[in-house]
Amino acid sequence: MTRMTGNRMIGIVAVVLASFIPHPGKAQNLARRINDAPDGKVRFEFAARQDLCGTGSSISRGEHNRMSWDSDYSEDVEYSEECLRGPVRIVITKSGGQIEKIRTYMGGRWRPTNERTTTLGVIGARDATDYLLSLAGSSSTTKIGSEAIFPTTLADSVEVWPALLRIARDDGRPNGTRTQAVFWLGQMAGDKVTGSLSDIVGESSVDREVRKQAVFALSQRPKKDGVPALIEIARTNREEKRAFSSHQPALRFDFVLTNASGVMDFLCRG
Repeated sequence: MTRMTGNRMIGIVAVVLASFIPHPGKAQNLARRINDAPDGKVRFEFAARQDLCGTGSSISRGEHNRMSWDSDYSEDVEYSEECLRGPVRIVITKSGGQIEKIRTYMGGRWRPTNERTTTLGVIGARDATDYLLSLAGSSSTTKIGSEAIFPTTLADSVEVWPALLRIARDDGRPNGTRTQAVFWLGQMAGDKVTGSLSDIVGESSVDREVRKQAVFALSQRPKKDGVPALIEIARTNREEKRAFSSHQPALRFDFVLTNASGVMDFLCRG
């Protein structure tokens, strides 16, 4: 009886542990479905973070943070309300068997279309982000790499910063993709993210443009995290001091204003 109970417990533990292990096969299956789709558009959707909503060309977080595009019109998605919570909608355009464009939308519903379109339906958030991050980490073009990164930051209950950090450090990726990864790292919470950005800045083997983007990303961190990191950079590395100074026009006004007497003295002194 004891042995059977023990075996049963082992089985339960194995099932629980398996639920936490990533399933690359599902992401590979999604990649295969997209690769097998004919030229035209391939579209799918996945769960969005609960703090996000979207309409037309904008995605909002809370009441004051909004990311907007050039036009309120969407050729792929239509909206009946001002701001709808999820899902994240992805439209991939293929031509000659290759991915040419990735569009990201939030909320709404698919427009009827006469174009050749393959609809894959609802995909698990983890599987969708695994596929998109794999695409960003393997694409030889900045355009596709950057377009693949953005929607991963919108996914519900998926931690993407470790993968973004790997892309940022990968000198085999285009610089534009790497700096995009660093930018989104700067928007994410957590001490580990701040430490990773500081590490990138301090590594002389990392491309200078990527390191400059990491300095800027640190300036976008919460003050309690970003200020100490920036002061340490200013104290120890004159090159990063000059890199930071080159980004002054883009810094948040409130950050510069409230820390001008301390941080900016360190970062801008000759």
